[in-house]
Amino acid sequence: MGVREYARHRGVTHTAVTKALKSGRIQKEADGLIDPVKADRAWEGNTDPALQREPARQIATAPPPPRPAKPIEDIQPRLGSEPQETKGVPNYALSRAVKEAYAAKLLRIEYEQKMGNLLEAAVVTKEAFEVASRTRDRLEKIPSQVSAELTAMTDRRAIETLLAKEIRSALEEIAG
Repeated sequence: MGVREYARHRGVTHTAVTKALKSGRIQKEADGLIDPVKADRAWEGNTDPALQREPARQIATAPPPPRPAKPIEDIQPRLGSEPQETKGVPNYALSRAVKEAYAAKLLRIEYEQKMGNLLEAAVVTKEAFEVASRTRDRLEKIPSQVSAELTAMTDRRAIETLLAKEIRSALEEIAG
């Protein structure tokens, strides 16, 4: 079909078809004509429904010729069975769905932060480092605190009890 013939088929102006061709929403075949089945599929998939105008009402008394019945695959292609891009132009509906999904995820993260359920990674990393540093420093003090007592001890059980008591005391101090 030519541009004007496709415009009549689609119920739009030839200018709308020309704009769709220039923007890459639909393509001409190698022979320079428009395949109405492929173009209808591309038009539906690559056009924002919110920007669509309703076709102008025809004043003519004769009803328009009926469109041939299309298989459901032509009207609603399955994801994955069709290329997601046509000559470098992404499918509008798919792009919009991806955008909306990411926007919803960002809103959820913002909500969780405001509710206090999420913390910034940098804050958590800093706090974990500080806790680990305090733990290391406190545990390193244990030998100097108990060495004098340990040298005088000969009972293995008494040594273990003293060390366990000092470790527990250090951990309680850290948790503190």
